Amino acid sequence: MNWKKEYLDVILVPSGLCLVFGYHIFLIFRCIRCPQTTVIGYENHFRLAWVVRMLQTDAKNRGIPLQVISSTITAATSLASISLALSSLIGTLVGSSLTHILQSPFIYGDTRPTIISIKHISLLICFLVAFASFIQCVRCLVHSNFLISMPNNDIPVTYVQRELIRGGLFWCIGLRAIYFATNLLLWIFGPIPMFVSSVVMVVVLYFLDTNSTPLHQFQSAHLL
Repeated sequence: MNWKKEYLDVILVPSGLCLVFGYHIFLIFRCIRCPQTTVIGYENHFRLAWVVRMLQTDAKNRGIPLQVISSTITAATSLASISLALSSLIGTLVGSSLTHILQSPFIYGDTRPTIISIKHISLLICFLVAFASFIQCVRCLVHSNFLISMPNNDIPVTYVQRELIRGGLFWCIGLRAIYFATNLLLWIFGPIPMFVSSVVMVVVLYFLDTNSTPLHQFQSAHLL
């Protein structure tokens, strides 16, 4: 059987996808079983403490916490807009006649029109997932804003904590979707750049997601 460069897409692309998905399954397992060893668990620990300390202050002094949430809402809105704009751009590219540029002989891999369409659709799905995640992040943070700024606030602390944790979770999903889209973007230039990018990304994310700093134990009884 003669070797064809199209076989690289069959071997390297699924291998890269399995590597990235496998790492995130491992990360989810760590977040559930040993959250203190992950940056996600580390950040959530301080979010919970931040809410408790903030709600213990007078309602008139909650301007700064509301500004913190508002800045996060602004950042999530900007990323959602960028994701939607990129989705529109990719959708336009799929329906245009510019796809022949990606059939260059310098791209070592499968350059059939069907595969090129799959590449674009995969990218489109990633950016749409990122857009939806950032929108949900904004929804959760806006709701937490309402809870914090409610007059004569007697809202349970756990209500605000839950919304902030959910907002952080959707923020994380949106960023991961953009990271994943980077791999698929390199797939346009061939399966080899995509696989190398997957390996490098998993190594980098492993170090970025690992936390070695002990969690600070706050003295308030509400945090125990």
